[in-house]
Amino acid sequence: MQFAMYLFKLSSYYRNTSLTHHLCLCGIEVGGFLAEVKLFRKRCIMNYQIREIEEKEYCLLEDFLYEAIFIPKGVAAPPKSIIKQPELQVYITDFGKKKDDIGLVAEVEGKIVGAVWVRIMNDYGHLNDKTPSFAISLYKEYRGFGMGTAMMKKMLCVLKERGYIQSSLAVQKANYAVKMYKKVGFQIVEEKGEEYIMVCDL
Repeated sequence: MQFAMYLFKLSSYYRNTSLTHHLCLCGIEVGGFLAEVKLFRKRCIMNYQIREIEEKEYCLLEDFLYEAIFIPKGVAAPPKSIIKQPELQVYITDFGKKKDDIGLVAEVEGKIVGAVWVRIMNDYGHLNDKTPSFAISLYKEYRGFGMGTAMMKKMLCVLKERGYIQSSLAVQKANYAVKMYKKVGFQIVEEKGEEYIMVCDL
């Protein structure tokens, strides 16, 4: 972990100082070094595990709820206080106290970098009182490595094992995640303004 952090800091230093020029004069190819750093980082990220969330980690869902907010290109991110709104608090308030509250996390080198959780709630994607709704997010720097898809598939397996027959979610039409949801089995069943309501039969 410390070695990885050292490489990240070093590569940033090379990019932003004139040291790049001096290294090139000495015959050291900085571009190649940076490519190796990127490859090393990718290997670290790919070495992840998905496991059940622990009670002491429920507080992290606030961070991941904020990360789950879709921000269209060119639009400023809202303040984190936005998650205090009632329509968003429904995703995390008293999480773990109901039998239908289920959460998984993605962990890389001891750091939790993503979460997927479900509960039966009156959220944007609510269908009925027997269908759990999804919430999922990853920190930005860990997106694009397949972890989101893996978390979704794992949660769908957990739900099936526990006897649920379907799950739902709501997603903005412009969100790139729509493609991932379709890939793991979700289908669009309704359109509400700028959002799709999607369902996955288990």
